[in-house]
Amino acid sequence: MEFDLLGWPEDGPRLRLDYRRFAYAGKFVTAGTGKTVFRDPDAPLPALDDDRPAPTGGPDSLPPLAEDVVAAVAFNEDRTDPMTLWLRYVTVRRDRRGDGLGPDLLRRTCEAAADRGYETVRIAANNPFAYEACHKAGFGFTGRETGVAELVLERPADAPVAVSRETYQSGLDRYRARDLGDPERSFLAAREGAEPPGVGGVHSDD
Repeated sequence: MEFDLLGWPEDGPRLRLDYRRFAYAGKFVTAGTGKTVFRDPDAPLPALDDDRPAPTGGPDSLPPLAEDVVAAVAFNEDRTDPMTLWLRYVTVRRDRRGDGLGPDLLRRTCEAAADRGYETVRIAANNPFAYEACHKAGFGFTGRETGVAELVLERPADAPVAVSRETYQSGLDRYRARDLGDPERSFLAAREGAEPPGVGGVHSDD
């Protein structure tokens, strides 16, 4: 597995992902965000069960399809605080979900941000699975939400934040009050009263 910093927002890196394999693929083609990726060039691409056509064509300025990328993060600087970096989109190739790549890439991106001089990294989670992954990357719930009801989490760029059970559960309670599908409800029920996961994903009560 190879970590690759494609560039910072001002560098305008563009990443072309297969929309059949990645959520938010279109968000990574734009040049307005910085991007980091995990590459796994030795892993063969599995067969798809998606009948949509493969992405083809597009402007000559677009990069070729990145078939060795297995996870990606897009980010930009906070508009009002130059010491804060926002992680805007996180995507993991569908066949590699559950392998811990998302939290690991978030952590590596935070380390790169710290090396560049950022003090704080923030991210907004729109579902309990993303919320959990953020905690595994050392983020903690701030108690705030975005205008589209995403929960805002943050951490120092150079180290994970310590999160209490009460803070962790307060975020899960926000999701419990919403109209969710069965997978989300089952996940929330399983985490009732649990401690937050440690960095790397281990719950002290597991």
